[in-house]
Order: sequence, then C-alpha cells, then structure tokens
Amino acid sequence: MTETPIENHGIIGDLATTALVTLDGTIDHLCWPRFDSPSVFASLLDSERGGAFAITPELPQARHRQLYLPDTNVLLTRFLSEHGVAEISDFMVPQGAGAPQRLVRRIKAIRGEFRVTMRCAPRFDYARAGTHCVAEENGVVMRSTGADATRLRLCANVPLRVEDDAVAADLRLGPGENALFVLQDAATECEADLDAWAVGAFKHCTNFWRDWTDRSTYRGRWRHTVNRSALTLKLLTSAGHGSILAAATFGLPERIGGERNWDYRYTWIRDGAFAVYAFLRLGHRAEAEAFMGWLGTCVAHREEDDAERNGPLHVLYGYDGRTDLPETVLDSLRGHQRSAPVRVGNAAHDQLQLDIYGEPMDAVYLVDKSGHMVPWYAWEGIVRNLTWLEEHWNEPDEGIWEVRGSRRHFLHSRLMCWVAFDRGVRLAVKRSLPAPIERWRSIRDAIRTEIHTQFWNEARGYFVQSLDSEAIDASCLLMPLVRFISPTDPRWLSTLEAVGRELTDDSLVFRYATRDGANDDGLDGLEGTFNMCSFWYVECLARAGDVEQARYLFDKMLGYGNHLGLFAEETGPAGDQLGNFPQAFTHLALISAAHYLDRCLRD
Repeated sequence: MTETPIENHGIIGDLATTALVTLDGTIDHLCWPRFDSPSVFASLLDSERGGAFAITPELPQARHRQLYLPDTNVLLTRFLSEHGVAEISDFMVPQGAGAPQRLVRRIKAIRGEFRVTMRCAPRFDYARAGTHCVAEENGVVMRSTGADATRLRLCANVPLRVEDDAVAADLRLGPGENALFVLQDAATECEADLDAWAVGAFKHCTNFWRDWTDRSTYRGRWRHTVNRSALTLKLLTSAGHGSILAAATFGLPERIGGERNWDYRYTWIRDGAFAVYAFLRLGHRAEAEAFMGWLGTCVAHREEDDAERNGPLHVLYGYDGRTDLPETVLDSLRGHQRSAPVRVGNAAHDQLQLDIYGEPMDAVYLVDKSGHMVPWYAWEGIVRNLTWLEEHWNEPDEGIWEVRGSRRHFLHSRLMCWVAFDRGVRLAVKRSLPAPIERWRSIRDAIRTEIHTQFWNEARGYFVQSLDSEAIDASCLLMPLVRFISPTDPRWLSTLEAVGRELTDDSLVFRYATRDGANDDGLDGLEGTFNMCSFWYVECLARAGDVEQARYLFDKMLGYGNHLGLFAEETGPAGDQLGNFPQAFTHLALISAAHYLDRCLRD
C-alpha cells in the first residue's frame, strides 16, 4: 500500500488547524488541536503507521470527484457508480466566540443503496504513541498512551464499535439516508441531537466562509481562482493570533525519495509579509492588520543578547509567536513514498536571512498607505530593526532559499535591505516620524550602487545570484516588483530574458539552476520548478509590456494546479505536485499575478 499523491487532496480547516482529505474520502493528515501540534492522522507520510480516518462506500468501479461549495471551505467528495452515488461532506467549525473544536464528516446516499464502512484510527504524537479506545455512552474516547496525553471523542448518529486501537462502523444507506461522524476533544460531550446540531453547524460554516469571501474587492477575470487562493490563505491564518502559516503540512518531499523534506507549519516573516500584500490587494485589510499586530508583538519579546547576534527578527516563528523550534527527525514515519527523513521543527529558525527586514517593511508601508497609520510602538520597533541593519546589511547570509551550505552575499538579501531602508525613509518623511533619515538614505543609495556595480555581470548580461558568482536566481524577479528597477530598464529586460532562457521550461520556472551542478545549496538531489517563481515570471512579463504572453503563461500555469485549484510548493518532472501542500507562497504569488494582469487587460 502506498501513500496518496500529494495533489489528490482537498483541505479543510477551522483557523486553528487543517486536515487533508483524499479523493477516496480519507483524512490522511491532521494535527490536533493546533497547526503544529503532533499529528493524529499522518498516513500521507506513512500509509501503514501514520493513522487515518476513512469513510468508504462500497460502490464497484466508482469514479471519484471533489469540489468545494462555491466561496467556502466546505469540501464535497463524490463517488459515482452505476450502482449508486455517494457524497461525503467535510468541514471544520471555524474557531472563535468559544466554539468547541470539531471536525464534521457526513456521508449521504444520493442514489442507490449500498454498504458503508468507517474506520477512525488515530496514531498520536506522530505515530510514536499507542492508541487506547473506550466506548462510552456518549461516543468513543480515543486517547494517546504516550506523554502527549491527547484525548479525542468520536460521536456518531450510527452505532460505533471498538476494534483494538481504532473505531469502526458498518452500515447500509438507502436513498436520502446519511451517517454523521464528529471528531472533537474528549472533554466536549456529544450533542444530544447530533443531526440537528450538524445542520446548524453546516449553515454557520458555509455562511462564515461566504461572508468572508464577499468582502473581496477583486472582480476580475480569474475571480473563482483568486477566491480559492484567498480561501486557502485564510485557512492558513490563525484566528487567535493573526499569524499566517507557510503551508499546512510537514515532511512532504520536494523530490520523491530525496532528503528535501521540511516542516512548514510555521510563520516565516517573509511569507507572512507577502501574504499581507495579497490580502490588501483583495481588500481583506483585517487579516493584513492582524498579521502586522502579531509581528509587532513578536519583535517586542525578542531577547536582547539574541537580537545582537542575529537581529531583532527571527526568520520564523510558531503560530503563537514562540521561537523554540528545534529540528528533529521522526523515526516513526517512513516518509511519503519513502522520502526520508521526515523532519519536524525547522533549523532555519536560527539562520541569518537579511531579506526578512525588507519584506515586512514593505508590508508596513502598504498597510500605512491603505489607511492604517503606523502606531508609535510599531515605529519604535522599526527604528530598532533598521538601527541593527545599518551595521549588518552587507554581511553574508543564508538567503531566501535557506541554503545549508556556506553563507554568501546574495542579491536578494541586498535587494530587500534596500527595500527596508527605502520604505523606512518614505514612512518617516510621509508621517513626519523621528528617524536618522539622511543616514538611511545614504545606506539605501549605497546598496543600490553596489547592486548595479557588483551584482551586474556585463558579460552574462544579467544580475547574478551572489557576489563572485555567474549563476542566475529567480528571486531576482522581485527587483521590478518592489520598484527597485524599472520593468522596462534595459538591464532588467536582459535579466528577464536570461531567466526565461536559463531557468524556464515553458511556463515553469526553477528557482535556481541545480541541473548541471551550477549551484551548491548544501543538499543532495534535484528539485522541481518553483510555482511561486513561475507566477513572479508572469507578472514581470506583464510589467515589461508583454501582456499577451504573460496571460498565455498564466493560464497554462493554472493547469498545473490540482482538481480544486490548489498548489504545492513545486511542480515535479511529470507535472506532479511536490513539497508541502497547499503552499501559501504559491497562492499569494498567483493572486498578485492575476491582480496585475487583470488591471493591464482592463486598461
């Protein structure tokens, strides 16, 4: 038995955690109760040991279809057979106002009569702990036998039975009949009238998501696609904190059978700042402002000795702002299609990545432009950040791609340091805020000069990835997007042509060249094309004036999404999804490209 391909999934969530649902109606990834809690179901990473929550209608030769109810994160999985039609609806109750955390699954017979089996087999603590199940009058309680002490209750409107370390049910459904299963914390009792409660919860959930989607100001050509990306970003947003996760999963490979398997259930400063751009472009100001408030809290709690060494900002944080995220390897899970090791935590939290001072500064600037003026406490934090950066902007670092080789002087890091000082100057002047403006201007201008003199390779005709390198890097695509250089500047057009020539397969863009050993990132093996870079490339083409080609490549890129319009981090050699899923970076870059393209076509 092998794991379900990464792309064959939909996602549901409650703004505190998420679950992945396969095309055959199995939940094979769920961390409970929070995004980065230990997994309860993880058969996506090990089909035998990981644990799963399966609902299976016995319909011979059934075809499987998945769809979302429009403008919601309520997922429907259908089984279509000559012997009958079944439909599973999956959703989680959005967190807030003290609502208990619940995952709701209902299977309904649309046509025909057929047998249904259900098996709920949690494997707690990343499958490192045993499972003990006890049938009670009010559902079945499943608890971990390990140190984590997680306890869940499964409620149902049909009889349940305990099978060793799992809960099972067998039943027959006729036309219009349904079976309902609700997973919740063991401290929460089952509802007395589960069916009536589920009807109300379903209506509340659909209304919640539709009300949120209706606030979007985007009315362009790709509205359905953009709304799905926005809904995905919202699923990765913490209701309680305002932080935005990089992805919903951990351990999914960037190359099948390889070692590039990371834990992305955290908030990267860079990714979160880019998500702010996306939310603002769609009119979702509340999410943008909540993230900036969360970030301000994180900066305020930075330890002084730590800040002196690696700066006032950490590269990434837990959703709740914690910084203790040690990277460990799990022996309990064999990895998706034997892609090992499976890691939790992320060692990048202790890296030096100087670009993370630029992305949030741009986000602050955009939030301020939208009407939410920078509060005094936030400005004090900005001044502290830039004061530290004055002394460190020209140091080597690990860069945006978090290389695990030696530190280098990366173009992207310099570019974002330029952004940090440029936006600092703009804000100080615009709002008459106290700051060493002339000093910041001097550093900003020095960085611009260095990029044009030290990172420009005249012989190659493009801006290089790092000092003393001849490699090109797709992160250079941000140069016109952050307004460092005109999108029609001859140097930029030459660089854009080089990206197309050296890093691009049709609409698919590699983040850097690894195919011929041109770039040592400290890891073995090759990787797929980077979906975020592909959408950056589209936007750069449009800004350079080639709008028709940009639209053509954008529409082609959309075809690499899965059946629900969801994207992982990378696209593999066979057009398959690779890396953690769904990936915020990809969806926010899609939103940005769609927004700009639509404006070009409208004008």
